[in-house]
Amino acid sequence: MKKRTKAAMAVSAAAAVYGVAAYGATKALMDVAMKRDLPQRFRGKGAHLTGEREDEGYRAAQREAAQKLGTSHTETVLLRSREGLTLVGHLRKCENAERILIAFHGWRSAWYLDFGLISEFWERERCSVLYVEQRAQNESEGAYIGFGLTERYDCLDWVRWVVDHCGSDLPIYLTGVSMGATTALMAAGMGLPDAVRGVIADSAYTSPQDIWQYVMGHNLHLPTLLATPIADGICKKRLAAGAGSCSTLVSLAETDVPVLLIHGEDDHFVPLKMARANLAACHSPCELLVVPGADHAMSYYMDKDTYEEATRRFWQRCESAESGAR
Repeated sequence: MKKRTKAAMAVSAAAAVYGVAAYGATKALMDVAMKRDLPQRFRGKGAHLTGEREDEGYRAAQREAAQKLGTSHTETVLLRSREGLTLVGHLRKCENAERILIAFHGWRSAWYLDFGLISEFWERERCSVLYVEQRAQNESEGAYIGFGLTERYDCLDWVRWVVDHCGSDLPIYLTGVSMGATTALMAAGMGLPDAVRGVIADSAYTSPQDIWQYVMGHNLHLPTLLATPIADGICKKRLAAGAGSCSTLVSLAETDVPVLLIHGEDDHFVPLKMARANLAACHSPCELLVVPGADHAMSYYMDKDTYEEATRRFWQRCESAESGAR
């Protein structure tokens, strides 16, 4: 009996130590994922967490384009979120515009970084663009990044801002990269105004829970069985919403807005299977462009011609449809 008791105590102690270690590791990763300010010890380790491969040619082109877009003339606009946060956007108007885009950048990124390369294409195609700064990033207020759980409501509010300030005569499109793409897709099932003709989502994941589990298990090689409920509890405490409480799969099953999905075939952060899952779930007209050789959010850089042609065709289909089709 004494041996059994000692063995049981040893197992309990080991389980307790494992539980404490799992909580500590999961909380640290959730801090990296969600807190406005990246913890010091994780700075400069983004590629390790996301699994992306460094491409100096891409980074150099991105930096140059970001500098150009970031210093271009835009009108800074402010939006008060439903929780009272001040959110910031940058409106770049186009003379004789044919459409308005609302663009959402990705996780721990910036509008001029994620859209610098494509901005000249949008301008050539006569698009006015509202570049949104996501909550808890850059100049927008907020303590925690919500991975789309909170940002989807901000997306709806930005759409209403555009309708109120720019009118609804021009077609409006939601577009985004990575977390910004997921934000737009999550909002697509929430009853968008008729002025919104479509969504273009580049490198979207399916839910916060899915992407956290993938990063923990695939990129960091950590066990996810115990980490998942811990992460969910932290998420509920910070956002009042569980990590799996909303997904693009649910939203796309309920949307009537046409969708263009774009994804790199060699995406090491958001696996291609998530794009295929989004395609299968979508209730509205939906297509998927897969770009060979492209890592995360690199599709435009890798194949501009195909990307641009797919986008033009999408706009043409959406704008040629009868106004009452939705």
